[in-house]
Order: sequence, then structure tokens, then C-alpha cells
Amino acid sequence: MSTFIIAEAGVNHNGDIELAKKLVDMAVECGADAIKFQTFKAYECAGVFAEKAQYQNENMPINESQFDMISKLELPFEQFIEIKKYCDKKGIIFISTPDGIESLDFLISLDVPLIKIGSTEITNLGFLKSIGETGKPIILSTGMSTLGEVEKAINTIYSTGNKDVRIMHCTTDYPTSIEDVNIKAMITMKNAFQVSVGFSDHTLGFEAAISAVSLGAEFIEKHITLDRNMEGPDHKASMPPVEFKKYVKYIRNTEKLLGDGIKKPTEREKIIMKDVRRSIVAAFDLKKGTMLEKSMLTYKRPGNGIKPEFTDVLIGKELKRALSKDEVISWVDV
Repeated sequence: MSTFIIAEAGVNHNGDIELAKKLVDMAVECGADAIKFQTFKAYECAGVFAEKAQYQNENMPINESQFDMISKLELPFEQFIEIKKYCDKKGIIFISTPDGIESLDFLISLDVPLIKIGSTEITNLGFLKSIGETGKPIILSTGMSTLGEVEKAINTIYSTGNKDVRIMHCTTDYPTSIEDVNIKAMITMKNAFQVSVGFSDHTLGFEAAISAVSLGAEFIEKHITLDRNMEGPDHKASMPPVEFKKYVKYIRNTEKLLGDGIKKPTEREKIIMKDVRRSIVAAFDLKKGTMLEKSMLTYKRPGNGIKPEFTDVLIGKELKRALSKDEVISWVDV
């Protein structure tokens, strides 16, 4: 099964719909399956006294509140209608994360294929229940969470009758250091909750996604940007076009490397096999009529004769023709 790759545009449009469309173009060009935005009203998700997170201050060292910062990154709902139409035109799936009931209702009106729940909502059980009640498939992001918190969140969604839930492991830090990724936690959640799992990659490299896919991630999310040097809280932890195109390619190559799990020779190995495996050959010159003994046989290349495993079958057989030393013995010779 092909890994579902989500290009996370997030708020890297900086509140500009034209930048948003350029991010859509980038995601399409790089081969992503979907592009995800964040749909919100600033007043729904941050109070005026909320301070910026540590990574937001580090990536965007401007003296302002979190409310002021995200207000500048907000896109009007009507512009998301235009972005959704643009995604449809470009042939890429539009996804967005709601940050409140108003934005959730709006996204449902757009008939989005699924709802991606951000890590910040993991303990917001009332909101999780509202999302579950939509009946839409759900991807639940789990940054900053304990296993118990994830369990409570899933059970809250399940209580609505909606069982179509997938879990996304991530670390809420932009960028995330290699030491803090802990991809094995993805497997822990898969085993604990018996659901499909994926990985939201906030690292700067390629290794984390390759590792996640190798361990069974069915979907991967990666922040994208047109330029890491743009102003904004997430650009520095996002991938520009050239890197993201490689990122998608490496994931697809990893899928090919994993194969189907059936142990069998490849078509090329079948060709090579006859030249490098061993066959039963004459240990020395043998005359016609010789009754074969084990000491008369040895095993050498090429491998287009009788396999060594059939040695006991040959012992006691009479040669129908003379054989030279190292000559391959075939079934018609006995």
C-alpha cells in the first residue's frame, strides 16, 4: 500500500491567499497526495493573554502575543473556499485542521474527506466529541501526549459511534531534534489501540520519514515552505521545494525497498542463479556404465544441473555416458 503523503502548508501562507496557492502548486509538483492547511478564527483558539510558545519565539523573535501572531496568519473562510477549488483543479486533496467549532462547521460545509485534529486538542474532549459526531474519518495527532491521554481522546471519539480514527505520532517542536522523535512510540500506539498509524515529521532531515515508513507508517505529514527564510513561526522547520521533492522520492523508494514481504527470488536472480549456484559434477573422469558413488561426485558452478540436495538420489545410478572431470551431471545421464 502506498504511503499517503500530506504536504503541511499550515500557516506558511502568512495570511496571503496567493502564497497559499503557490504552496498548492509546490505540493502537486513534488508529488504529495494531499495538502493540509489550518482553518481558524484567532479568537477561537487563543486568548489575548496567551504568550507565544518557546519555538515560536525562537523562530519569530518579535515581541507580540500568540493572539497577535496568529491573527496575522488567519485566512478568511471565503478564501478557503477558493483554495479548495484550486486544489480540486490541480488534482490534489484539500485537508485542513479546525481550531474551533466555527471552523469545524465550515470545513464540514466544504465536504472535506477527513478531519485532521491537531495535537493541541488532545485533552479538549468536548471538541473531540463534536468532531467525532461529524462522522468524518479522523486523523488524531498526538504531540505532547501520554498514552493515557491518547486513549482518553480515542475513547471520546469512539463514544460518538465514529470508529474511523487513525493516529499520527509527532513531537510538537519546530524543528524537532533527532533525539526527541521517538518513532517507536508510533508502534506502541498501533499495538495499544489497533489502529492505522502515521507520522508527522518536524525534523529537518529525511531519516525520520524513512524510518517511520519502514516501521509501518501509513501516512506521513511534512511542513512545506516556499522559503525557510520567510517570516513566520513554522518556516524554519519546513521543507522548501527542492528538498520536499527529494523527501517524497525517498519515501517512494523506501516503499519499493520494503517490497511485499514474500521471500522469493527476483526475476534477475533467477537468471543469475544458474551461473552462481552449484550443481552436482563429476569429481574426476568417469566412464560410461560406472555405478555412481558419493566419492565420484562434487559440487561446483554453474547451477544449471542437478541440485546438490539430490546427491543421495544419484548414488547407485549407472552412467549412460562418459563424463569428464567437472562436467555437470543431468538426469538424462543416469
